[in-house]
Amino acid sequence: NRSQTGSRPHPRLRPKPSGLEFRLDTYADIKHIPTTMYPSVSSFSLSVSLTHKLSCSGPRLKNCLLGSVPVMSWLPRYSIRENALGDLISGISVGIMQLPQGMAYALLASVPPVFGLYSSFYPVLIYFIFGTSKHISVGTYAVMSVMIGGVIERLAPDSNYMIWDNLTNSSIVNISLRDAERVRVAAAVTFMSGLFQILLGLVQFGFVVTYLSEPLVRGYTTGAAIHVIVSQLKYTFGISPERYSGPFSLLYTVFEICYLIPETNIGTLVVSIVAILGLIFAKELNTYLSKKIPVPIPVELIVIATVISWQVNLQEKYGVDVVGVIPSGLQPPVLPAASLFGQVIGDAFALSVVGYGIAISLGRIFALKYGYKVDSNQELIALGLSNTIGGFFQCFAISCSMSRTMVQESTGGKTQVAGALSAIVILFITLWIGTLFEDLPKAVLAAIIFVNLHGMMKQFMDIPALWRSNKVDMLIWVVTFILTLLFNPDLGLAAAIGFSMLTVIFRTQLPKYSILGQIPATDIYRPLEDYNQQVPGILIFRSSATIYFANAEMYQEALGEKSGIDITKILSAKRKLDAKRKRHEKKNAKKAAKKNTVDMVRMTRVIFTINDSKSFMFFFLTLTPAKLDQNLNTQLSSYTNAFCFTHLLSSQNLSHMTLPVDPLFPLFLSVFLAGVVDNLQTGGFFNDKVTKSCLFYTVHDAVLHCQSTRTHRQNEVMYKCASLLLM
Repeated sequence: NRSQTGSRPHPRLRPKPSGLEFRLDTYADIKHIPTTMYPSVSSFSLSVSLTHKLSCSGPRLKNCLLGSVPVMSWLPRYSIRENALGDLISGISVGIMQLPQGMAYALLASVPPVFGLYSSFYPVLIYFIFGTSKHISVGTYAVMSVMIGGVIERLAPDSNYMIWDNLTNSSIVNISLRDAERVRVAAAVTFMSGLFQILLGLVQFGFVVTYLSEPLVRGYTTGAAIHVIVSQLKYTFGISPERYSGPFSLLYTVFEICYLIPETNIGTLVVSIVAILGLIFAKELNTYLSKKIPVPIPVELIVIATVISWQVNLQEKYGVDVVGVIPSGLQPPVLPAASLFGQVIGDAFALSVVGYGIAISLGRIFALKYGYKVDSNQELIALGLSNTIGGFFQCFAISCSMSRTMVQESTGGKTQVAGALSAIVILFITLWIGTLFEDLPKAVLAAIIFVNLHGMMKQFMDIPALWRSNKVDMLIWVVTFILTLLFNPDLGLAAAIGFSMLTVIFRTQLPKYSILGQIPATDIYRPLEDYNQQVPGILIFRSSATIYFANAEMYQEALGEKSGIDITKILSAKRKLDAKRKRHEKKNAKKAAKKNTVDMVRMTRVIFTINDSKSFMFFFLTLTPAKLDQNLNTQLSSYTNAFCFTHLLSSQNLSHMTLPVDPLFPLFLSVFLAGVVDNLQTGGFFNDKVTKSCLFYTVHDAVLHCQSTRTHRQNEVMYKCASLLLM
C-alpha cells in the first residue's frame, strides 16, 4: 500500500490484507513512523508513549532497582585490595568516636545515653544500603540533637512527672516515667522527619537545599552551637537550672545559670576543666602527628578510660552526676506513638530540612574532591529511611557530622563500608562492654561536646571575610545567627529562610544602574566609570537587577536620569503627533490629487525633528533576566530607537510583553540564552511589526546594527530632502 503522495510505506509497518490496520514490533517503530503518511498514528502515539513509560521491562527494572538500592551496584565491584585496609582503619576510628559522641548527643536530646548508641547503629546501617556518598559519616549530630531536645522539653518537661518523696518530704522527678515518655517523643519526631524526607525524595524535591545558602547554613549552625553550649553548662557546673522552651528561652536559661553559679559543684567543675584541657591537648597532638601516624589517637576513649579509672566513686564522694545504668543488648522495635504526630509535625519538617541540608552539602564537597556524583534525591530517601526505621528502634534523628567525616576521610575511608564497620564497633560496645561506662561523669561528655564544637566557633571568622566580599551575604549570616539565638533552632530556621528570600527582593529594588562604554578596539562593554569610551550616538544603559512590576517605575526613573530624557514629554509629544497625523489624514483625504505629496513632506519633517533633537541618538538597554509587563514595555518602546535585552529570561507571563500595535521607533533585541526565542514566540511577543529579524546574538552585533541603521537613515533623509528641494 502506498500513500497518496506515492512514497513508499514505512518498512516497519506490516499492512494486513485489508490495508486498514498495521502492527508495530516495538515502541521504536512509533517514533519512526511518518505521521503525514499515516495520520492515524499521531492520534494514538501519545498513549503508546505513555504506555511505554509505564511499562516494566527487564533492563528498566534493573536500572530502577540499582538506583533505589545503590549498594547493589557498587558492592559487587568492591576492590578488597585497594579499599579494605583503609575502610577497616577508618571504620574502627569512627566507631570509637561514635561511642562518646553518641552518648553526649543523647544528653543534648534529653534522652538516656544508651539511645545515642542505638542512633549510631541502626541508621548507619540503613544509610550503608541506600546512601550514595562514600565519605560522610552519618549518625548523631549536635544541631539535630539540640532541636530534638527542645521538642522533648516542650512535650515532656520535668514538671509533668513530679512525685512526692516521703523520705525527704519533698517533690522529686519520676525519672523512669519521664525518660520513657521522652524516648516516645524522640521516636515520634524522628519517624515523622524520616517520612518527610522520603516524601520529598520521591517527588524529586532535592533542590530544596538550594534555598539554604552557605551564609545561612553557617550562621544557623553557629547559632545552634551556642544553644548546644548553653544546654551543657549545667553538666559543667553541676547545677540544675529550669529548662525553658519557646522564643527567648536561651536568654532565660543563661540568666538562670548565672543565678545558680554560686551553687556550683566543685568536683564536677574540676572534672570538666581537666577533661577539656586533656581533649584540647590530645587534639593538638593529633594535628601535630597527623603526617607521622595514619590513625589518630582515640582521644575520647583515652579521656573516658582515664577519668573512670582515676575518679572511682565520684558520685558518692563528690556528688558528680554520672551516666547511670546502660542496659546491654538491643531494644525490640516499637511502633511510634501516632498520638504525638500532630504535635511534632512542624518540628519534624524542620529536622528533615536541616538534616538533609547539612548532609548533602558535606557530601557534595567530598564528591567533587574525589570525582563521583551524589544523587540529591536518593540522599533524601536514604536519610528518610534511616530516620523512619530508626524511629521504630527508638533512635533520634541523625545527620552528618563534620568531625567524624574528616576522621573517616583522613584515615583512608574510601567507601560506605567504613560506615558499616563503625556501626559494627558500636554494636560490639552495646552488646558487651557498654556497662563499663555506667560510672562515666556527664561532665566528661559535656567536655567532649565543647571541644567538638570548636570548629563551629571558628565560623565567626566568616563575618569579616563576607564584609569584604559581599555585604548582603554577611547580613544574612548575622541575621540568621541572631534569629537562631532568639527564636530557637526551629523557628529561627524558618525566620532566617524568610529573611534570605526578602534579600532577593531587596536586591531587585536597589539595583546598580550604569551607562556602558566600549573598551577601545574591542567588543567589550563596561561602565563608563572604568574610563571606557561611550559609543558615539548610542546610549547603552544597564541595570543589575531583574525588571518586573515592582521595580519598573524605578527603572524608568533611573533611565531618564542617566539619559537626560523626560519620558513624560516624549509620550506627550507622541500623542500630539498621532493626533496631528490623524487630522492631516482627514484633511488630505479631501484632496486626493495632493495626498501623497503633502503626506510625504509633512510626516518627514515632523518625525525627523524629534530624531534630530538627539542627533539620531539610539538608546541601548541591557537587562538582566526579567519578566516585563505591558506598561513597562509600552513606556520604554515609545521613546527609544532601539532596545537590546541581553539577558531576557524565559518568562511565564510573555503574554504581557506584547508590543504596541504601532511603535514610534523600531525595536531590536539581543538574545543569547537558549530557549528564549522559542518562549518569546510561544508567548506571542512577535508580530508583523516586531519580527525575528530584530534579534541579535551579542551586544556588539546590536551596536553595529544601530550604527549602520543610523548611517542608512541619514543618507535616506538627505536623499529625500534633496528630492524635495529639486521638486
